[in-house]
Amino acid sequence: MKTLIISKDSLLHAEIAAQGSARLPTLQLTSSRKSLKEAVDRIVPDAPELVILDASDVEPAEADLVDRLARLYPNASFILLTREPQQELLIHAMRAGMREVLQLPLVHRAFHEAMDRIEIEAGITRQRDGRVLAFIACKGGSGATFLSTNLGHALAALGEKKTLLIDLHGQFGDAALYVSDQKPSMTLSDVCAQIARMDGAFLESCLVHVAPNYGILAAADDPNHAVEMKPEHIEAILRVARQHFDYILLDVGRQIDAISLRALDTADAIYPVLQLALPDIRDGRRLLDIFRSLGYPIERTRLIVNRYEKGGKLRLADLEQALGAPVLHTMPNDYLAVTDSVNQGVPALEISRTSLIARSLAELVEMLTSRRVHESKGLFDRLFGRSETEH
Repeated sequence: MKTLIISKDSLLHAEIAAQGSARLPTLQLTSSRKSLKEAVDRIVPDAPELVILDASDVEPAEADLVDRLARLYPNASFILLTREPQQELLIHAMRAGMREVLQLPLVHRAFHEAMDRIEIEAGITRQRDGRVLAFIACKGGSGATFLSTNLGHALAALGEKKTLLIDLHGQFGDAALYVSDQKPSMTLSDVCAQIARMDGAFLESCLVHVAPNYGILAAADDPNHAVEMKPEHIEAILRVARQHFDYILLDVGRQIDAISLRALDTADAIYPVLQLALPDIRDGRRLLDIFRSLGYPIERTRLIVNRYEKGGKLRLADLEQALGAPVLHTMPNDYLAVTDSVNQGVPALEISRTSLIARSLAELVEMLTSRRVHESKGLFDRLFGRSETEH
């Protein structure tokens, strides 16, 4: 947003500039004025979309200038900053249509919450009601991390959904490495240590950005940091994430602890990932028994079978009967494409969009988003990058 800031406080100017640069889209401080009178006398040629007014030094006699300022920029949003309540000034501001009033010193969380409201009202961003999907491995090596990280990329690339993946592995989480070579600047434990700062802009700044619409909040790189995380931290992160992302994927790992339980309690759907083998089925039964003991409704739990090959001795129907839960989807045993993806740290869709695993990811995106592949510019058109008429 093009922004006019009115303040003679250079430190406040720098502080707002720093907070604004952390937002997506960024706040552009395109103009500045030292005082309210100067702002009224010197009109900005390129009308700002946002005006931030530091009213700390505004005299009572200047209150009417607030009305004039609002008339100069009728299409702009306004944030009024003040150190002490000034009744006459606030009355003029409210009459002029200024609804965001923040106390100084500036509280960053309050500033970003005000910006969120302004951007939603202006149509720059929209308030989301994101779905939380938890992926949990029934047995080690079942492929839950590969699936969740690559599904996140597919939801962003094919489903055009703003997607976040949170790596909840308490120790040695490596979800980001599956789809990116970037080193995380912040991890989940770092975010929990600064939970008072939690808002949309802060969360965005902590992510590994795999694609424009897809980010990963990496797990703690030091196992000792895991003790700093609390269940209420996860709840706070997910509450903010729901407002800013269409889908929030949780790579839960295998551990069942206070952190993962709070995440599972919050999830809209839980996807145990397993292979069609007796050890996986045995561990899957134990996991689902835990879910039942916790009171999770069975309709929230859908199985995903990884590395599935038709014609085996064990059938999907046998699995569903043994575990008492339906199979949502099967992922093929596409060894070469998956190995190339993991070894290169590149999403499977970018390795080969014609591979079996890419097709399967597109089908899963279609199931989750209810988008038909036959609609104009459908998922498979985007998957292969061409239309049917080009065959």
